[in-house]
Amino acid sequence: MVFELTVDIICREAREFALVESSHAEPMLYGVTDGKAVGTYLEAKFRRHLGQSYIFKDGNSAKGIDFPELGVDVKTTSITQPQSSCPFKSARQKIFGLGYSLLVFVYEKHDEPANQTARLNILHTIFIESARTADFQTTCGLMQILANKGNVEDLMGFMNDRNLPLDEIEARQIAEELLENGLKYQGYLTISNALQWRLQYTRVIREAGIVNGIIRIS
Repeated sequence: MVFELTVDIICREAREFALVESSHAEPMLYGVTDGKAVGTYLEAKFRRHLGQSYIFKDGNSAKGIDFPELGVDVKTTSITQPQSSCPFKSARQKIFGLGYSLLVFVYEKHDEPANQTARLNILHTIFIESARTADFQTTCGLMQILANKGNVEDLMGFMNDRNLPLDEIEARQIAEELLENGLKYQGYLTISNALQWRLQYTRVIREAGIVNGIIRIS
């Protein structure tokens, strides 16, 4: 019997998948140092794992996020440099979040020369709710300005100092929106400016299970 996939199920299955994968010896990854290749392998394997029992809409990096109906994207990263890329859509993502949640597998890779296999020890499996996917320093600074009764010019000046890819019109629109509605959530990613955002996960690894919306699965 095949069941419909939900966010709760993804998290539960991710826990089991990480446990099994951490003890699996994989010849295809022996000697592989390309993090993108490792990520492609692990994410595709997780999708196959889910596909055995659940139905879900197909998604991939070329189309957008992995599970578009659930608003969830899967990321895989090495513990030595816990980061990944994601498509750039708008500078607003740094302030209000990416617009979807992240399921992050953080691994440590070990090559075993004796049998020429590799093992991916999944050290952390973390679910980051959409509301927490904004940039930490950007949201922290904007919240501080709002708490200090800053005005539109203060907010625009801060965004300019942070080199957000915004023109003056959009920066003013965002500043006015922030003054009217405030900023409800503190982001916990570090998002670097680039043609593709660079998402860095050191902080969420540390805060997982402590901050609401950053869930430590395993």
